[in-house]
Amino acid sequence: MAIFVYPSADPHQPVQADDFDKALNDKTVWVDLLKATAAEVAAVETALGIAVPTREEMREIESTSRLYCEDGARFMTTPLLFSTESDSPESTEVSFVLVRRFLLTIRDEEPQSFRQTAAFFARRQSTTRDQVFVTLIEAIIDRQADLLERLSKEMEELSQRIFRRMPKAKESESNLREAIFQLGRSGNLIARERDCIVSLSRLVQYAGHEDFDDSGEGPASQIYPRLKPVTRDLQSLSEFAGFLSGKVSFMLDATLGLINIEQNSIVKIFTVAAVIFLPPTLVASIYGMNFDFLPELHWKLGYPFSIILMCVSVLIPYWFCRRKGWL
Repeated sequence: MAIFVYPSADPHQPVQADDFDKALNDKTVWVDLLKATAAEVAAVETALGIAVPTREEMREIESTSRLYCEDGARFMTTPLLFSTESDSPESTEVSFVLVRRFLLTIRDEEPQSFRQTAAFFARRQSTTRDQVFVTLIEAIIDRQADLLERLSKEMEELSQRIFRRMPKAKESESNLREAIFQLGRSGNLIARERDCIVSLSRLVQYAGHEDFDDSGEGPASQIYPRLKPVTRDLQSLSEFAGFLSGKVSFMLDATLGLINIEQNSIVKIFTVAAVIFLPPTLVASIYGMNFDFLPELHWKLGYPFSIILMCVSVLIPYWFCRRKGWL
C-alpha cells in the first residue's frame, strides 16, 4: 500500500517504490512499510540489503522466528492489540528491523501509537534510529496500559453490580448472567494483552543485547540504557495484567456461586412445598380409599372434618419451616 520515510518534508505523502532510493537521505532514520506490495518490498530489500519477513513468517509463534539476526540486521516481531479504545480491540503482527542507521517497521494495520510517533518525528530534523525505536515502543506500551486501565475500571463497576443486593431475584439472576458474558470478554482481552506484553518484553530484551553490532557506529548496547525504563514499565504491566486475570477468575467463581445460590433457593422452595403438602395428601389418600367400612363414611360432619384436618396438617409444617428459617 505505501512506504513512509521519516523525517520527511511531507510525512503524509507515501513514497513510491521507484522513488525509494531517492527518498533515502542522510537524515532518514525510519522507514515504515504499511500493507506493502511486492514491488515496495522489493525496493526496500534492494536498498537496505535485507530480506523482509513475509506475513506468514510474522505470524510464526516460535521465538526463533520472531527474534533473529540476519544480513547484519536485527529482526523483531511482536503481536499488538490496536483499536484499544473500542469495545473490540483487534490483534496484528508488527515487525521491527534495526539495520545500520535505519529502523524499518512492517505492519498491516494502523495502530494509534504509530500515528502518534510518526507525527512526532515527521518534521524533526535531528533524530536517531534508537530515539525513534524507543519512542515508538513507549507509545505502544502507553496504548496497552490504557487498555488495562479501562478493563480495570470496567471490572470495578462490574464487581459493584455483582455483589450488591438486588431487590428482586429475577433481576439479580439476569444481571449475574450478563456479568458472566462480560467477565468472559474481559478475561479474553486480558489474556491477549498478556501475550502482547510478554512478546514486547522479549523484544525489548533482545533489542538491548550487547553482542550485536548492526550499525557500524558502535555496539547496539548503546540502546540498552534507554530501554531500562521501558523494561520496568513492561514488568509493571505484566504484574497488573496478572492481578486483573486473578480478579476475573475470582469474580467468575463468585458469580457462578451466586447463581447456584439463586437456583438452590428456588429448589428449596419446591422441596419445602412438597414437605408441607405431604400430610394433607396423606389425609386425602386415606379418606379416598374405596373400602366398605370406613368409620367416617356415613358421618354428616366427615367432609368438613377432613377439610379441617388437611388445613391443620398444612399449617403445622408451614409454621415449623418458618420457625427454622427454611422459608
